[in-house]
Amino acid sequence: MITASRIKHRAFPCALGAVLLVGLILANTVQADWPQFRGNNSDGIGTGSPPTQFGPGNNELWHTTLAPGHSSPCISGKRIFVTTYDKDGSAIAVVCLNRMTGKVLWEKTITVEKLENGHPSFNPASSSPCCDDEGVVAYFGSYGLVCLDLDGNLLWEKKLPLTKSFSGNATSPMIAGDNVILYRGNYVDHYLVCFDRQTGEERWQIPQKEKFTGEMACTACPIIVGDKLICHAARSVQAFDIKTGQTVWTAKCATTATSTPVLAGDEVIVAAWNKLGEPDLRPPFPTFEKLLADHDQNDNQLIERQEFPKLWIFHRPEGIEAAMNGAPVSWKHANKNGDAKLTREEWQKAVGELERFRAGYETHGLIAIPIDSEGFVAADDVRTLATDGIPEVPSPVFDGTYVYLVKNGGLLTCINLAEGERVYRTRTRGKGTHYASPLIADGKLYTFAGDGQISVIELGPSHQILAQNKMPDGVYATPAIVDGVIYVRTHSTLYAFQEASN
Repeated sequence: MITASRIKHRAFPCALGAVLLVGLILANTVQADWPQFRGNNSDGIGTGSPPTQFGPGNNELWHTTLAPGHSSPCISGKRIFVTTYDKDGSAIAVVCLNRMTGKVLWEKTITVEKLENGHPSFNPASSSPCCDDEGVVAYFGSYGLVCLDLDGNLLWEKKLPLTKSFSGNATSPMIAGDNVILYRGNYVDHYLVCFDRQTGEERWQIPQKEKFTGEMACTACPIIVGDKLICHAARSVQAFDIKTGQTVWTAKCATTATSTPVLAGDEVIVAAWNKLGEPDLRPPFPTFEKLLADHDQNDNQLIERQEFPKLWIFHRPEGIEAAMNGAPVSWKHANKNGDAKLTREEWQKAVGELERFRAGYETHGLIAIPIDSEGFVAADDVRTLATDGIPEVPSPVFDGTYVYLVKNGGLLTCINLAEGERVYRTRTRGKGTHYASPLIADGKLYTFAGDGQISVIELGPSHQILAQNKMPDGVYATPAIVDGVIYVRTHSTLYAFQEASN
């Protein structure tokens, strides 16, 4: 659907109107300090004044060692919740800690028949829990949904079939008033479902018609605005009536449904990404002459098996340290006759096939969809804000004027939403793969590299880097920021950082 960076100017509501809209949203969703992935309605906005400079021993409030897990923390009152897993014991768990001290208050462990598999960067505790002032709901692709009270007692559970997908089913549930919402996409089943928050009774289920493939992630957390539930789904963004599940509108786009949408004025902003969605992801294939010049070691004017280099159909140019970072051209595809010698004709034919395959993928982009849309949303009604620099996993964040998005390699893009124009593109100095989503608090943008580098950047057009903070191991989980404390989960430890003077 996204074929050009055409910009349509849209009038934004006045500040009072925006405040009233946010108030309506929060009145329907907020029953905790940081109730779900990325906080209130997944907007990525923290409260208070978190430290700019921090790390182990520097503005550290506490730290607690945890079992493995990539889920983000959620917070209600004095409690903070995360999920973990035990590979050797085939177990998953919900862990509750004292928010002030980091002491583990309780742990609810569930033994499963089999742990879910996925991409090497995934683990079976990658889905973030959600909470309110009554308890916590956690989802595991290895088990299903579990709802616990604040003391860890089971209120209800909904066992679901073991998921199967290439990436792993890292989707996160949300609590919306008296509803629990889950978007679940994998080879076994693909649907959006609503449960009663108190009883676990299913209220409605909407099967997704889009065929699930190995390229789909389907990890986006739904968000709400008024009576609408908005879901970034496979190859589309959809809005539903939260009471009935009836579809309100559907906007098709070239996406694997990885990142969570964010509300911005009267639009919903979505980073729609796919593996061949921009030129940066499609390395050019060399000519046969270039292959010979660089790799024909015995000078026989042929490329033999041991001479064939690694060439990419799809490749992430940043974050090369990540496992399975692209799709290489196989020798069998290039040398189909199996004689172990690649000729000019064979290579030209293979390149033609690969280019036709690439051409089947649409351009992706950062898009803005009117919230008040109805039915099938026409392409002319969707604003395309950017077609390159699109993050695969991290969700965008909006500060009221600018949208910020960060991708692998710490490539940060800032876009003026009203004008639909890029303000800047810069490097955060956070290198490598980025899985965690950026957050905003106290006039600062926090970005998180997979290797544990946390960059703090001044909001607005200056893009001044205020600090770089290094954690001792990797950070894949999006942190939480509440009352001036930033809670950072690394691969092994949960930290709480606060300005020493606070």
